[in-house]
Amino acid sequence: MGLKNNLHKLKEKYKGTKMAPAFNAIHTFLYLPNETTHNGTHIKAADDLKRTMNTVIMAMVPCLLFGMFNAGYQHNLAIGEIQAVTSGFFSTEFWTIDNFFIGFWKILPLVIVSYGVGLGIEFIFAIIKGHEVEEGYLVTGMLVPLIVPVDIPLWMLAVAVIFGVVIGKEVFGGTGMNILNPALTIRAFLFFAYPTWMSGDKVWVHGADPRVQNLADGATPDAISGETILGSLAQGKEVAYNAMDMFLGFIPGSVGETSTLLIILGGLFLIFSKIGSWRIMLSSVVGALVMGLIFNSVASSGLISESSKFYSLMSTEFWHHLLIGGFAFGTVFMATDPVTASQTNKGKWIYGFLIGFISILIRVFNPAYPEGVMLAILLMNVFAPTIDHYVVQGNVKKRMKRLKVKTA
Repeated sequence: MGLKNNLHKLKEKYKGTKMAPAFNAIHTFLYLPNETTHNGTHIKAADDLKRTMNTVIMAMVPCLLFGMFNAGYQHNLAIGEIQAVTSGFFSTEFWTIDNFFIGFWKILPLVIVSYGVGLGIEFIFAIIKGHEVEEGYLVTGMLVPLIVPVDIPLWMLAVAVIFGVVIGKEVFGGTGMNILNPALTIRAFLFFAYPTWMSGDKVWVHGADPRVQNLADGATPDAISGETILGSLAQGKEVAYNAMDMFLGFIPGSVGETSTLLIILGGLFLIFSKIGSWRIMLSSVVGALVMGLIFNSVASSGLISESSKFYSLMSTEFWHHLLIGGFAFGTVFMATDPVTASQTNKGKWIYGFLIGFISILIRVFNPAYPEGVMLAILLMNVFAPTIDHYVVQGNVKKRMKRLKVKTA
């Protein structure tokens, strides 16, 4: 009660000043707002936007914790400290405190920088413009550490976060006005500004990149490879992981994108809490499967040579595309962003299907960047308003026709 009372006193003290939004944000983040509406209330509920954002964060926490264990596991596996797991989630080689602490001390700074820089920018804009601090970055701040390589330099992450918040959101008017997903805007900036830190076979495993001088004693950076499955397939290499490894997440990759199982559980949590759109998730999966089946048919028909640089990913089992790369994570946590996604029900089906379809299309035809879900979602963010426009216009025309029939 002491903290609540003190925050309330500070809130009242700075009421009407430029610093008011900062104290209001801290107060309402920790406690329910003490203001109530008196007129024009249509729906009364216990939740608010901050609680909704926190629910999405809760859905991502299992991915974050698993990512910490996996970061340490992939590091120890790469330097030969442990053997590959053989018993899945019941493996004693994976769920060790050593794996967790290696991952914890590498990923925690990413989370701190993401939230520290992002919320700092939000507070600055709120104070300058004189409006309340917006809640949108609560989710973005958690998404960003989960979609980057574990060894990304912190200063690069900070620069990307500044770009994503200012250029990707604030210039459009802030939360609710942006046309692109801020987290994907940040990742796109990192990929195009610092491509060598975002791709290749060295960036996905802690300590594998020779530019990071924090290997265990005696480890040789050049001898360690941490290539993702997509990277291997894009180069026509054999993949050493089976479907269960891909599904459970015991593979190299971005921090929170490897475990399809935990992503599905997070998606179900969002669906049953009525925050995530099941239409977008399901249609994205259908779109990816359709594109995968088309490529499988082309590869099996002999229309493309096995020596082609496209053949390896084109001949990959169509359903494997759902388990590798960031497709599942992007579909559940970023394609469903209520601000940048389609708003109409029919539009959500079209929007999601095209995301899945285009993701696999980019993945196969762009071996230099075999992960296509980021670009697919950003592309469809731009077209979401257009999709909704034509859906609404189509409904209007149908109703006008029915009206003419009744009045005839």
